[in-house]
Amino acid sequence: MRRVILGALAGAALLLGSCRDKEEGAVTVTVIGSGLKLVDPAAGVLTAPQQVLIANAAQGLVRFDAQGNIEPGLAERWNVSDDGLSYIFRLKKGEWPGGREIRAQDVARMLRRQLQAGSRNPLKDTFGAVAEIVAMTDRVIEIRLSAPRPHLLQLLAQPEFGLVRNGQGSGPFEAERDEGSMALTRDLPAPDGGEPATERVTLTATAGADEAVKAFVDGRTELVLGGTFADLGTALGANLPRGSLRFDPVAGLFGLIPARGSGPAADAELRGLLDRAIDRQAMVAALGVPDLEPRASILQPGLDGVAAPFTPEWATVPLGDRREQLIAEAQRIGGDAEEPLMIRVAVPEGPGGQIVLQRLRTDWGALGFQVEPAARGAPADFRFVDAVAPSLSPAWFLRTFRCEVAPVCVESADELLQAARLSGSAQQRNAFFAEAERQLREATVFMPIAAPVRWSLVDRRVTGFAENRFARHTLTGLREQVRGRRN
Repeated sequence: MRRVILGALAGAALLLGSCRDKEEGAVTVTVIGSGLKLVDPAAGVLTAPQQVLIANAAQGLVRFDAQGNIEPGLAERWNVSDDGLSYIFRLKKGEWPGGREIRAQDVARMLRRQLQAGSRNPLKDTFGAVAEIVAMTDRVIEIRLSAPRPHLLQLLAQPEFGLVRNGQGSGPFEAERDEGSMALTRDLPAPDGGEPATERVTLTATAGADEAVKAFVDGRTELVLGGTFADLGTALGANLPRGSLRFDPVAGLFGLIPARGSGPAADAELRGLLDRAIDRQAMVAALGVPDLEPRASILQPGLDGVAAPFTPEWATVPLGDRREQLIAEAQRIGGDAEEPLMIRVAVPEGPGGQIVLQRLRTDWGALGFQVEPAARGAPADFRFVDAVAPSLSPAWFLRTFRCEVAPVCVESADELLQAARLSGSAQQRNAFFAEAERQLREATVFMPIAAPVRWSLVDRRVTGFAENRFARHTLTGLREQVRGRRN
């Protein structure tokens, strides 16, 4: 009898422990980067941890689901006018942390703040067609456009348009700092008359990929986000469980841009030569990303309205067949210089940056040029760009090189982009984009290599994770096991 009682007590203890695990357990998520804090996007570029935190604790009018599709955020529903010039959002009933009612007047003011002249929001330029943001009632807000923007919802779902008020957001998670991490919780509806449940996530950030990968291998974190090509080598060199390394099929800019309007980068002929000498196939192979394809176009296949991105004719000729001519051109440009031309390139720290630098030393060194990394804080001739597009519109790609922000630009392309911004015809806009891309590509304002690289580490228990085209990952519904009863 004593043995039976002890067995029953042990079983009860196990059951109690299991319930406690369900109540208190949380998915552990680590983001590579620094600055795990809710900040105003108008203050400047967000770090990867800030992006993840804002997207999950300070949602905008809409947000991304796990697959990168649009779902309701602060707005419970919306309507788009037939002419595409008006987006009307109806807000959910709710309160800001602290008890203040969420009202359309406050939301409209917060969105307008992101677009003001003094805003440092990096996506501010993408909202150039927004004419007015007005509160129609306490729960209805309208965004009026000067020209149709079918990708507006994709932009509004980005964390750069999350709504942060006094350092706090409206969800979907409530966020509380817990020593060096953020404790995220959200209440879930009761299933079929059952008791309410709570979803919990422990969110941390680490400046280096080494620590994040080690934490994953050791089982101390179940999901690692924020990986780029620069630190991919750290993950590739680790003993990871099969299938845990995942890549997002993102679009964007991945290549070299002139860093200043003087020195080697100012010479259009030299830029063209350097562009043609890059062995894109070899560089992509060295990065070790499955299914990554080299490209020589600014725009990426699959963007809305882009039938065929502009690819220079030389890109269809194998590099080996062009090498002799490239060397002859380099000798002519170099002339009788006693010292080889020095080209300084700014690349991200990490294994990926070293791969890029070594490939450029090989490819440009074959022409007689010397390639060195730009020292921190020192001027560079070219810098490596690795940026994910916030929407499937070609506009963001091309406007990255407008004269307002780029040290080397094409004024006639700027005029085309401005005309596209004002046009109400999708066909006409796409024609403007196509011609602008051709002009920018022929002027070599950008040396494209491939699509950006974004990777994550995903534990097998995290069944709610999905790769998506924007590399934006909601922390909702990561795994059913975290749904415990609410205290």
